[in-house]
Amino acid sequence: MATTSLAIGIDIGGTGIKGALVDVTTGELVSERIKVATPAGGEPADIVAEVAAIVEQLGDSTGKVPVGVCFPAVVIGGRTMSAANVSKRWIGLPAEALFEQTLGRDIVFVNDADAAGVAELHFGAARGIRGLVIMTTLGTGIGSALLFDGVLIPNTELGHLEIDGRDAERRASFAAKERGRLSWTRWAKHLQRYYETLEMLFSPTLFVVGGGVSKESDQFLPLLKLHTPIVPAELRNNAGILGAAWLAARLL
Repeated sequence: MATTSLAIGIDIGGTGIKGALVDVTTGELVSERIKVATPAGGEPADIVAEVAAIVEQLGDSTGKVPVGVCFPAVVIGGRTMSAANVSKRWIGLPAEALFEQTLGRDIVFVNDADAAGVAELHFGAARGIRGLVIMTTLGTGIGSALLFDGVLIPNTELGHLEIDGRDAERRASFAAKERGRLSWTRWAKHLQRYYETLEMLFSPTLFVVGGGVSKESDQFLPLLKLHTPIVPAELRNNAGILGAAWLAARLL
């Protein structure tokens, strides 16, 4: 399989769309990171148009640079089977084909947490780790990525595990902390219950914790008592871009 050292990564979120040209050998951005607001309503045509504009700004007029796009949805066969903080029109949409038609090229289209997990595996907190790595992103909900011996197992939705009769993310996401005005200590009790359940079910080698709150990991990770090492993600806001670009360079 041919590979290239440069690829474009696009990270689509409910509030912003980010993109950059990436050196997938070093994991470094080789262009400025472009960020625009996600169009109000999150409609497919509007988001695709913004992505096309970002790719054009990044200077790839040849169409030869691989493009990877990550998106907050379960992605099966190029279709978005869910929609988080975007229009419900995405549900069941052949999104990969829609992007490819507009961009005039093949792309890699992947779940955003999966892309972040791949980035941490190759360039961040999980590099060099064998066995099962579980990355979770604590934000509006809980995203997850399972990586076994360097291979992504896509589309896990571990934020929706039912624990004590409720979706885990209803208690353990960062949004749940904010909504309930929970102290770090009280929130950590919900995190403890969540991660000990994952530990029981999967026996991972490592947990990696992402999301914006990972910047404050010293406030809550030391409060957790687990058998499995648990560490903050390293790549933060660039993780989706890096992971999507790496997958594009390897798979296209």
